[in-house]
Amino acid sequence: MIYDLIVTGGGPAGTSAAITAARSGARVLLLERGQFPRHKVCGEFVSAESLDLLATLLDSSQSPLLHGAVRIPQARFYLDGRLLTTAINPPAASIARLNLDAALWHSAERTGVESRQRVTVQDIAGTGPFRVMTMAGEFETRALINASGRWSNLNAPTADNGSSGERWLGLKAHFAEAAPEASVDLYFFEGGYCGVQPVNLNEQKGKMGRVNASAMVRADVASSLSEVLLCHPQLRDRSRKWKPLSNPVSTSPLMFRDPQPERNGVLMAGDAVAFVDPFIGDGISLALRSGSLAGQCLVSFFRGKISLSEAVRAYSETYQQQLASVFRASSRIRQMLGLPRSVRRPVLSVLEKVPAVTDYLVRKTR
Repeated sequence: MIYDLIVTGGGPAGTSAAITAARSGARVLLLERGQFPRHKVCGEFVSAESLDLLATLLDSSQSPLLHGAVRIPQARFYLDGRLLTTAINPPAASIARLNLDAALWHSAERTGVESRQRVTVQDIAGTGPFRVMTMAGEFETRALINASGRWSNLNAPTADNGSSGERWLGLKAHFAEAAPEASVDLYFFEGGYCGVQPVNLNEQKGKMGRVNASAMVRADVASSLSEVLLCHPQLRDRSRKWKPLSNPVSTSPLMFRDPQPERNGVLMAGDAVAFVDPFIGDGISLALRSGSLAGQCLVSFFRGKISLSEAVRAYSETYQQQLASVFRASSRIRQMLGLPRSVRRPVLSVLEKVPAVTDYLVRKTR
């Protein structure tokens, strides 16, 4: 049996690629090493630019996921004793990965994708067709999309990982909070930040609200979410009233490098392309858009109109044109936030006095 496409990784990037390809008539196999439902380290922020795409990917039975999502019309930045506020217009949506991943996986199955959980891909051979070796056997495919995340066994370290020697961690958990505001709040401190926003779960009941707290922090600053919550005075005071609703989850290492949409004839999607700064809130959007784009670029190959190398080249070029600018913008903002406090102060003063500048920076990350 030869598949038209195998997708490794069942997150938003992998499922969006599988759904897009399957709708064109391709025979698709989707492999996921984990099991749903599951929590993932994620800000759970879906920017408005990708909500229409998400709606088209989801099966009609999953539409309540979007209708019931908390809308986020503003962002607040707590940095160096200042508060910067910017509108998010149109509003973003807050969707728990516990629900989002499961809904997209179900939608892929309803589209005709053959999907398997708890299957680890051990090795890949060939440059088209490909042989995919897994713990469940060996599969052959005409094309391959790697959406296995930022740091799987399929994405070995390379010389351009962008590591400066600093070790960064990702941490996340859900907490109960009374009447959380419809805002994504970013608390910055030396060596990291923590984002907090309200979020719903399908099974959520009761009067208490639920917030997602996700952080990126240097390992020498904090090694647990409880330590992170003490790193910012306003976050510390706010979190004292919280009650845990989930066990913390973590991921590491977090490394930054230039996007690589293709490797040896394999289309990369989501965090497998590159890791984008989480504070810009565009990770899920990039995953959905890159996965869908990868599936679209392969359609002409499936139909015999172009070669695999032409499809791969088209994807790489379109990715650079449409998506790579987000990485450049976020990198510049990260560099600004990393400046010494004395140098950063006049910049923040301008942002505080001229909100239009803050709005412009937010738009540049979309």
